[in-house]
Amino acid sequence: MLTGLVVSVTCLVVASTADRSIAGSALAAASSAKSVAAAAALRRPSERSWATRKLRAMTLEQKVGQLFVAFTYGETADVVDGRNRRDFGVDTPADVVSRYHLGGVIYFDWTATLRSPGQVAELSNGLQRAALSSGAGVPLLVSTDQENGAVVRIGPPVTMLPTAAELGRGGSVQDARAAAEISGRELRAMGVNHDLAPVADVNLSPANPVLGARTYSKDPQVAAAMTGAQVAGYQQSVAATAKHFPGHGGTATDSHVGLPVVEHDREQWERLDAPPFRAAIAAGVDVIMTGHLVLPELDPSGQPATLSPAIVDGLLRGELGYRGVVMTDSLRMQGVRGAHPDDRIPVLALKAGADLLLMPNDLPLAYRSVLDAVHSGELTEQRIDASVRRILELKWCRGLVDDPLVDLAAVSTVVGSPAHHELAKLIGGP
Repeated sequence: MLTGLVVSVTCLVVASTADRSIAGSALAAASSAKSVAAAAALRRPSERSWATRKLRAMTLEQKVGQLFVAFTYGETADVVDGRNRRDFGVDTPADVVSRYHLGGVIYFDWTATLRSPGQVAELSNGLQRAALSSGAGVPLLVSTDQENGAVVRIGPPVTMLPTAAELGRGGSVQDARAAAEISGRELRAMGVNHDLAPVADVNLSPANPVLGARTYSKDPQVAAAMTGAQVAGYQQSVAATAKHFPGHGGTATDSHVGLPVVEHDREQWERLDAPPFRAAIAAGVDVIMTGHLVLPELDPSGQPATLSPAIVDGLLRGELGYRGVVMTDSLRMQGVRGAHPDDRIPVLALKAGADLLLMPNDLPLAYRSVLDAVHSGELTEQRIDASVRRILELKWCRGLVDDPLVDLAAVSTVVGSPAHHELAKLIGGP
């Protein structure tokens, strides 16, 4: 087992004793799990108090908005873009945030034309101001997929770092953590506070069309050690996301265009797929993303994991003991849209146990469908509150309540700094 991982202090104490053993000596190298728990316990009353006060002050419409992470169109928060009117019924990115009380936004180059670190930081600040000045005044999660390698949403001068596969072959958890720390620090300087990484899938199928170098290894224990190390590294600055639960590695189907089926039985899942997710939980991961894939041996219903109470509430929360935020993969993907209409998907995801609903195909419809489900009694407001509380506590944990804006003057001194480039070379970056 690889060694050297230091567990970061997070607000949520989510690792059980059994979970810690999965990470083996990597987690044992932490200064002390007891000190982590003690430090977290000191912060938790304030976190809970703020979330409780905020929840009591929020309308149902504001709470439902917190469940959604969506993209907006435009390089700045106040630019008028006809695509916003077409898709969301309003004109600017700031209007989208305000109209739907969004819990988060996600960046892609095709939506925001991510030209430079300074422009990204200005966009982030503008969207945060829109969130803070409207509705309940809750800061945004600002998300992107900055995995390094094939999936990089913000390019140079951002420091380029080794792929997950290169880190896995190198075998150093210290390097894996250092790479994640650099990414997290640079993202936070640009106002991005939530990275949809690391990929915790194990590279079990050479024919898998979407993973490959995005995964650390075909060895579940190597993947577990690397996953735990990168979670700890990212979460020095941003929220991390282990994906795609319960494990996308054992299939040759791309869930963007179809519904993958993973034929692992329970013993195979425990041995092959589970170790990286257990390591992520042990490291205190803020978010776990569900995959749009069917595991008939774990849930014979045929529902994709994202919509499966047996997988999310039963396996992830009940058996693995995960108490953080559960996020869906994009709800625009065919893997989740094949069996249900767009108005049902967000409701079914919430009933399964999800908290954050990523990129519904039709945001206005999805937003209304959740409100309608509460009004009809299919979902209770208490169920909505449970998810919103987790989201609010995450935002407190990551310092967004006290410090939602970034210093534009400091962006160029952090992003692509000489120190980061030198460290990237030492750990095998391009």
